[in-house]
Amino acid sequence: MAQGVAWAARELGVPCTVIAPDHAPETKVAAIERLGGRVIKVPFGEWWTVIEESRFEGVEGLFLHPVENEDVMAGNGTIGLEILEDLPDPDAIIVPWGGGGLFVGIASAVKAHRPETELFGVEIDTAAPLNATLAAGAPQEIEYQTTFVDGAGARALLPRMWARAEPLLDGAYAVSLDETAAAIRLLAERVRIIAEGAGALATAVALSGRAGGGKIVCIVSGGNINFSALTKILAGETP
Repeated sequence: MAQGVAWAARELGVPCTVIAPDHAPETKVAAIERLGGRVIKVPFGEWWTVIEESRFEGVEGLFLHPVENEDVMAGNGTIGLEILEDLPDPDAIIVPWGGGGLFVGIASAVKAHRPETELFGVEIDTAAPLNATLAAGAPQEIEYQTTFVDGAGARALLPRMWARAEPLLDGAYAVSLDETAAAIRLLAERVRIIAEGAGALATAVALSGRAGGGKIVCIVSGGNINFSALTKILAGETP
């Protein structure tokens, strides 16, 4: 999202400041800066407070929430519509879960047109509050671990997003770092797609067989991965 906002700000001739966690990959930061955006990196705990409070002290202007903003979710919904244009009868769609905005947008659009399609969220198992919440039957806070999968996972669910997502959610999965690295490797080798860690989570679930058979759609949601991590993954390692 940050790159899209930076691009739009450049087109409109207004400044853009992006608040990012300090483990955000340099490839993502560089892409934002090339588009004219200014990036402020903060520790993950401080970044999560920004997400919860929708503000950052010292920076004025319109705050665009990357998850809870309704226009952002509506934009994500067009992905669901495009899926149904290309494949009218998917059995299941698997969506990476970071804060839930991507899932809610896609699931809302798909369920409105084809309610029988199942929608699943997927997280990395080192940061999986959605799975913990479903297992406990109530929102849970977990211990967030920083890994090369920076674009998905959090330490808790945002209450407003959980309220939106719960009626649309048919289940959730968590995958390991090794499974994610293997999915990145396969996407690069077989279809020449460079996916970041979060972008490969859905493919990792499908490859594991846990999502079952039929027509399964995997959302590959981003390609911002540092070359150092990608090199290790392509060599068969897990960063």
